[in-house]
Amino acid sequence: MAETQLIFITGGVRSGKSAYAEQQLRQLADMNHAKRLVYVATGVGFDDEMKKRIARHQFDRQKQQLNWVTFEQPTNLRKLLPLIQPGDVMLWDCVTTWLTNEFYEGFETGICNWQRPEKLEQRIHDMKNTILQLHSLQIPIVIVSNEVLDEPISSNQEVQLYQRHLGNLHQWFIKQATQAIEIEYGHVHQWK
Repeated sequence: MAETQLIFITGGVRSGKSAYAEQQLRQLADMNHAKRLVYVATGVGFDDEMKKRIARHQFDRQKQQLNWVTFEQPTNLRKLLPLIQPGDVMLWDCVTTWLTNEFYEGFETGICNWQRPEKLEQRIHDMKNTILQLHSLQIPIVIVSNEVLDEPISSNQEVQLYQRHLGNLHQWFIKQATQAIEIEYGHVHQWK
């Protein structure tokens, strides 16, 4: 039996990652005779720009006339496990937004997760276990992230912590991935 695909896609903001990821997922759906194309969305419409981006992504999927099912899961990815069914293929868009959401969960109480290392580490651990469980259930997965680590390490403690976690996550995803792809300016570079 062929190895279940886990495709990790990263690159610059608005470089074509999401469209490419959806194309990859459609190919996986065809290869695996998928029942549903599951889109795991992490974006939250906090401002007009983000609301427009979310609406555009939803519209793009609707006009494809495929069996897309969207789950809004900005934090706590393990809540997805009971929602995913055998025969699904899954696209998670995106890791950087999810990590930001996890970092600032609790903001309204005055203590964010990034200020509670044990809480943040637990969420990261749970996310990794969720990905591994889905992979072990032979759910093909496409994961999108943003490459924001080309900048120098920040002198701000909060930003440094985010950069460290994101860098570690990218390394972990690439280690797990059957394919690792970087997209810049619409150009696809396959690293793995």
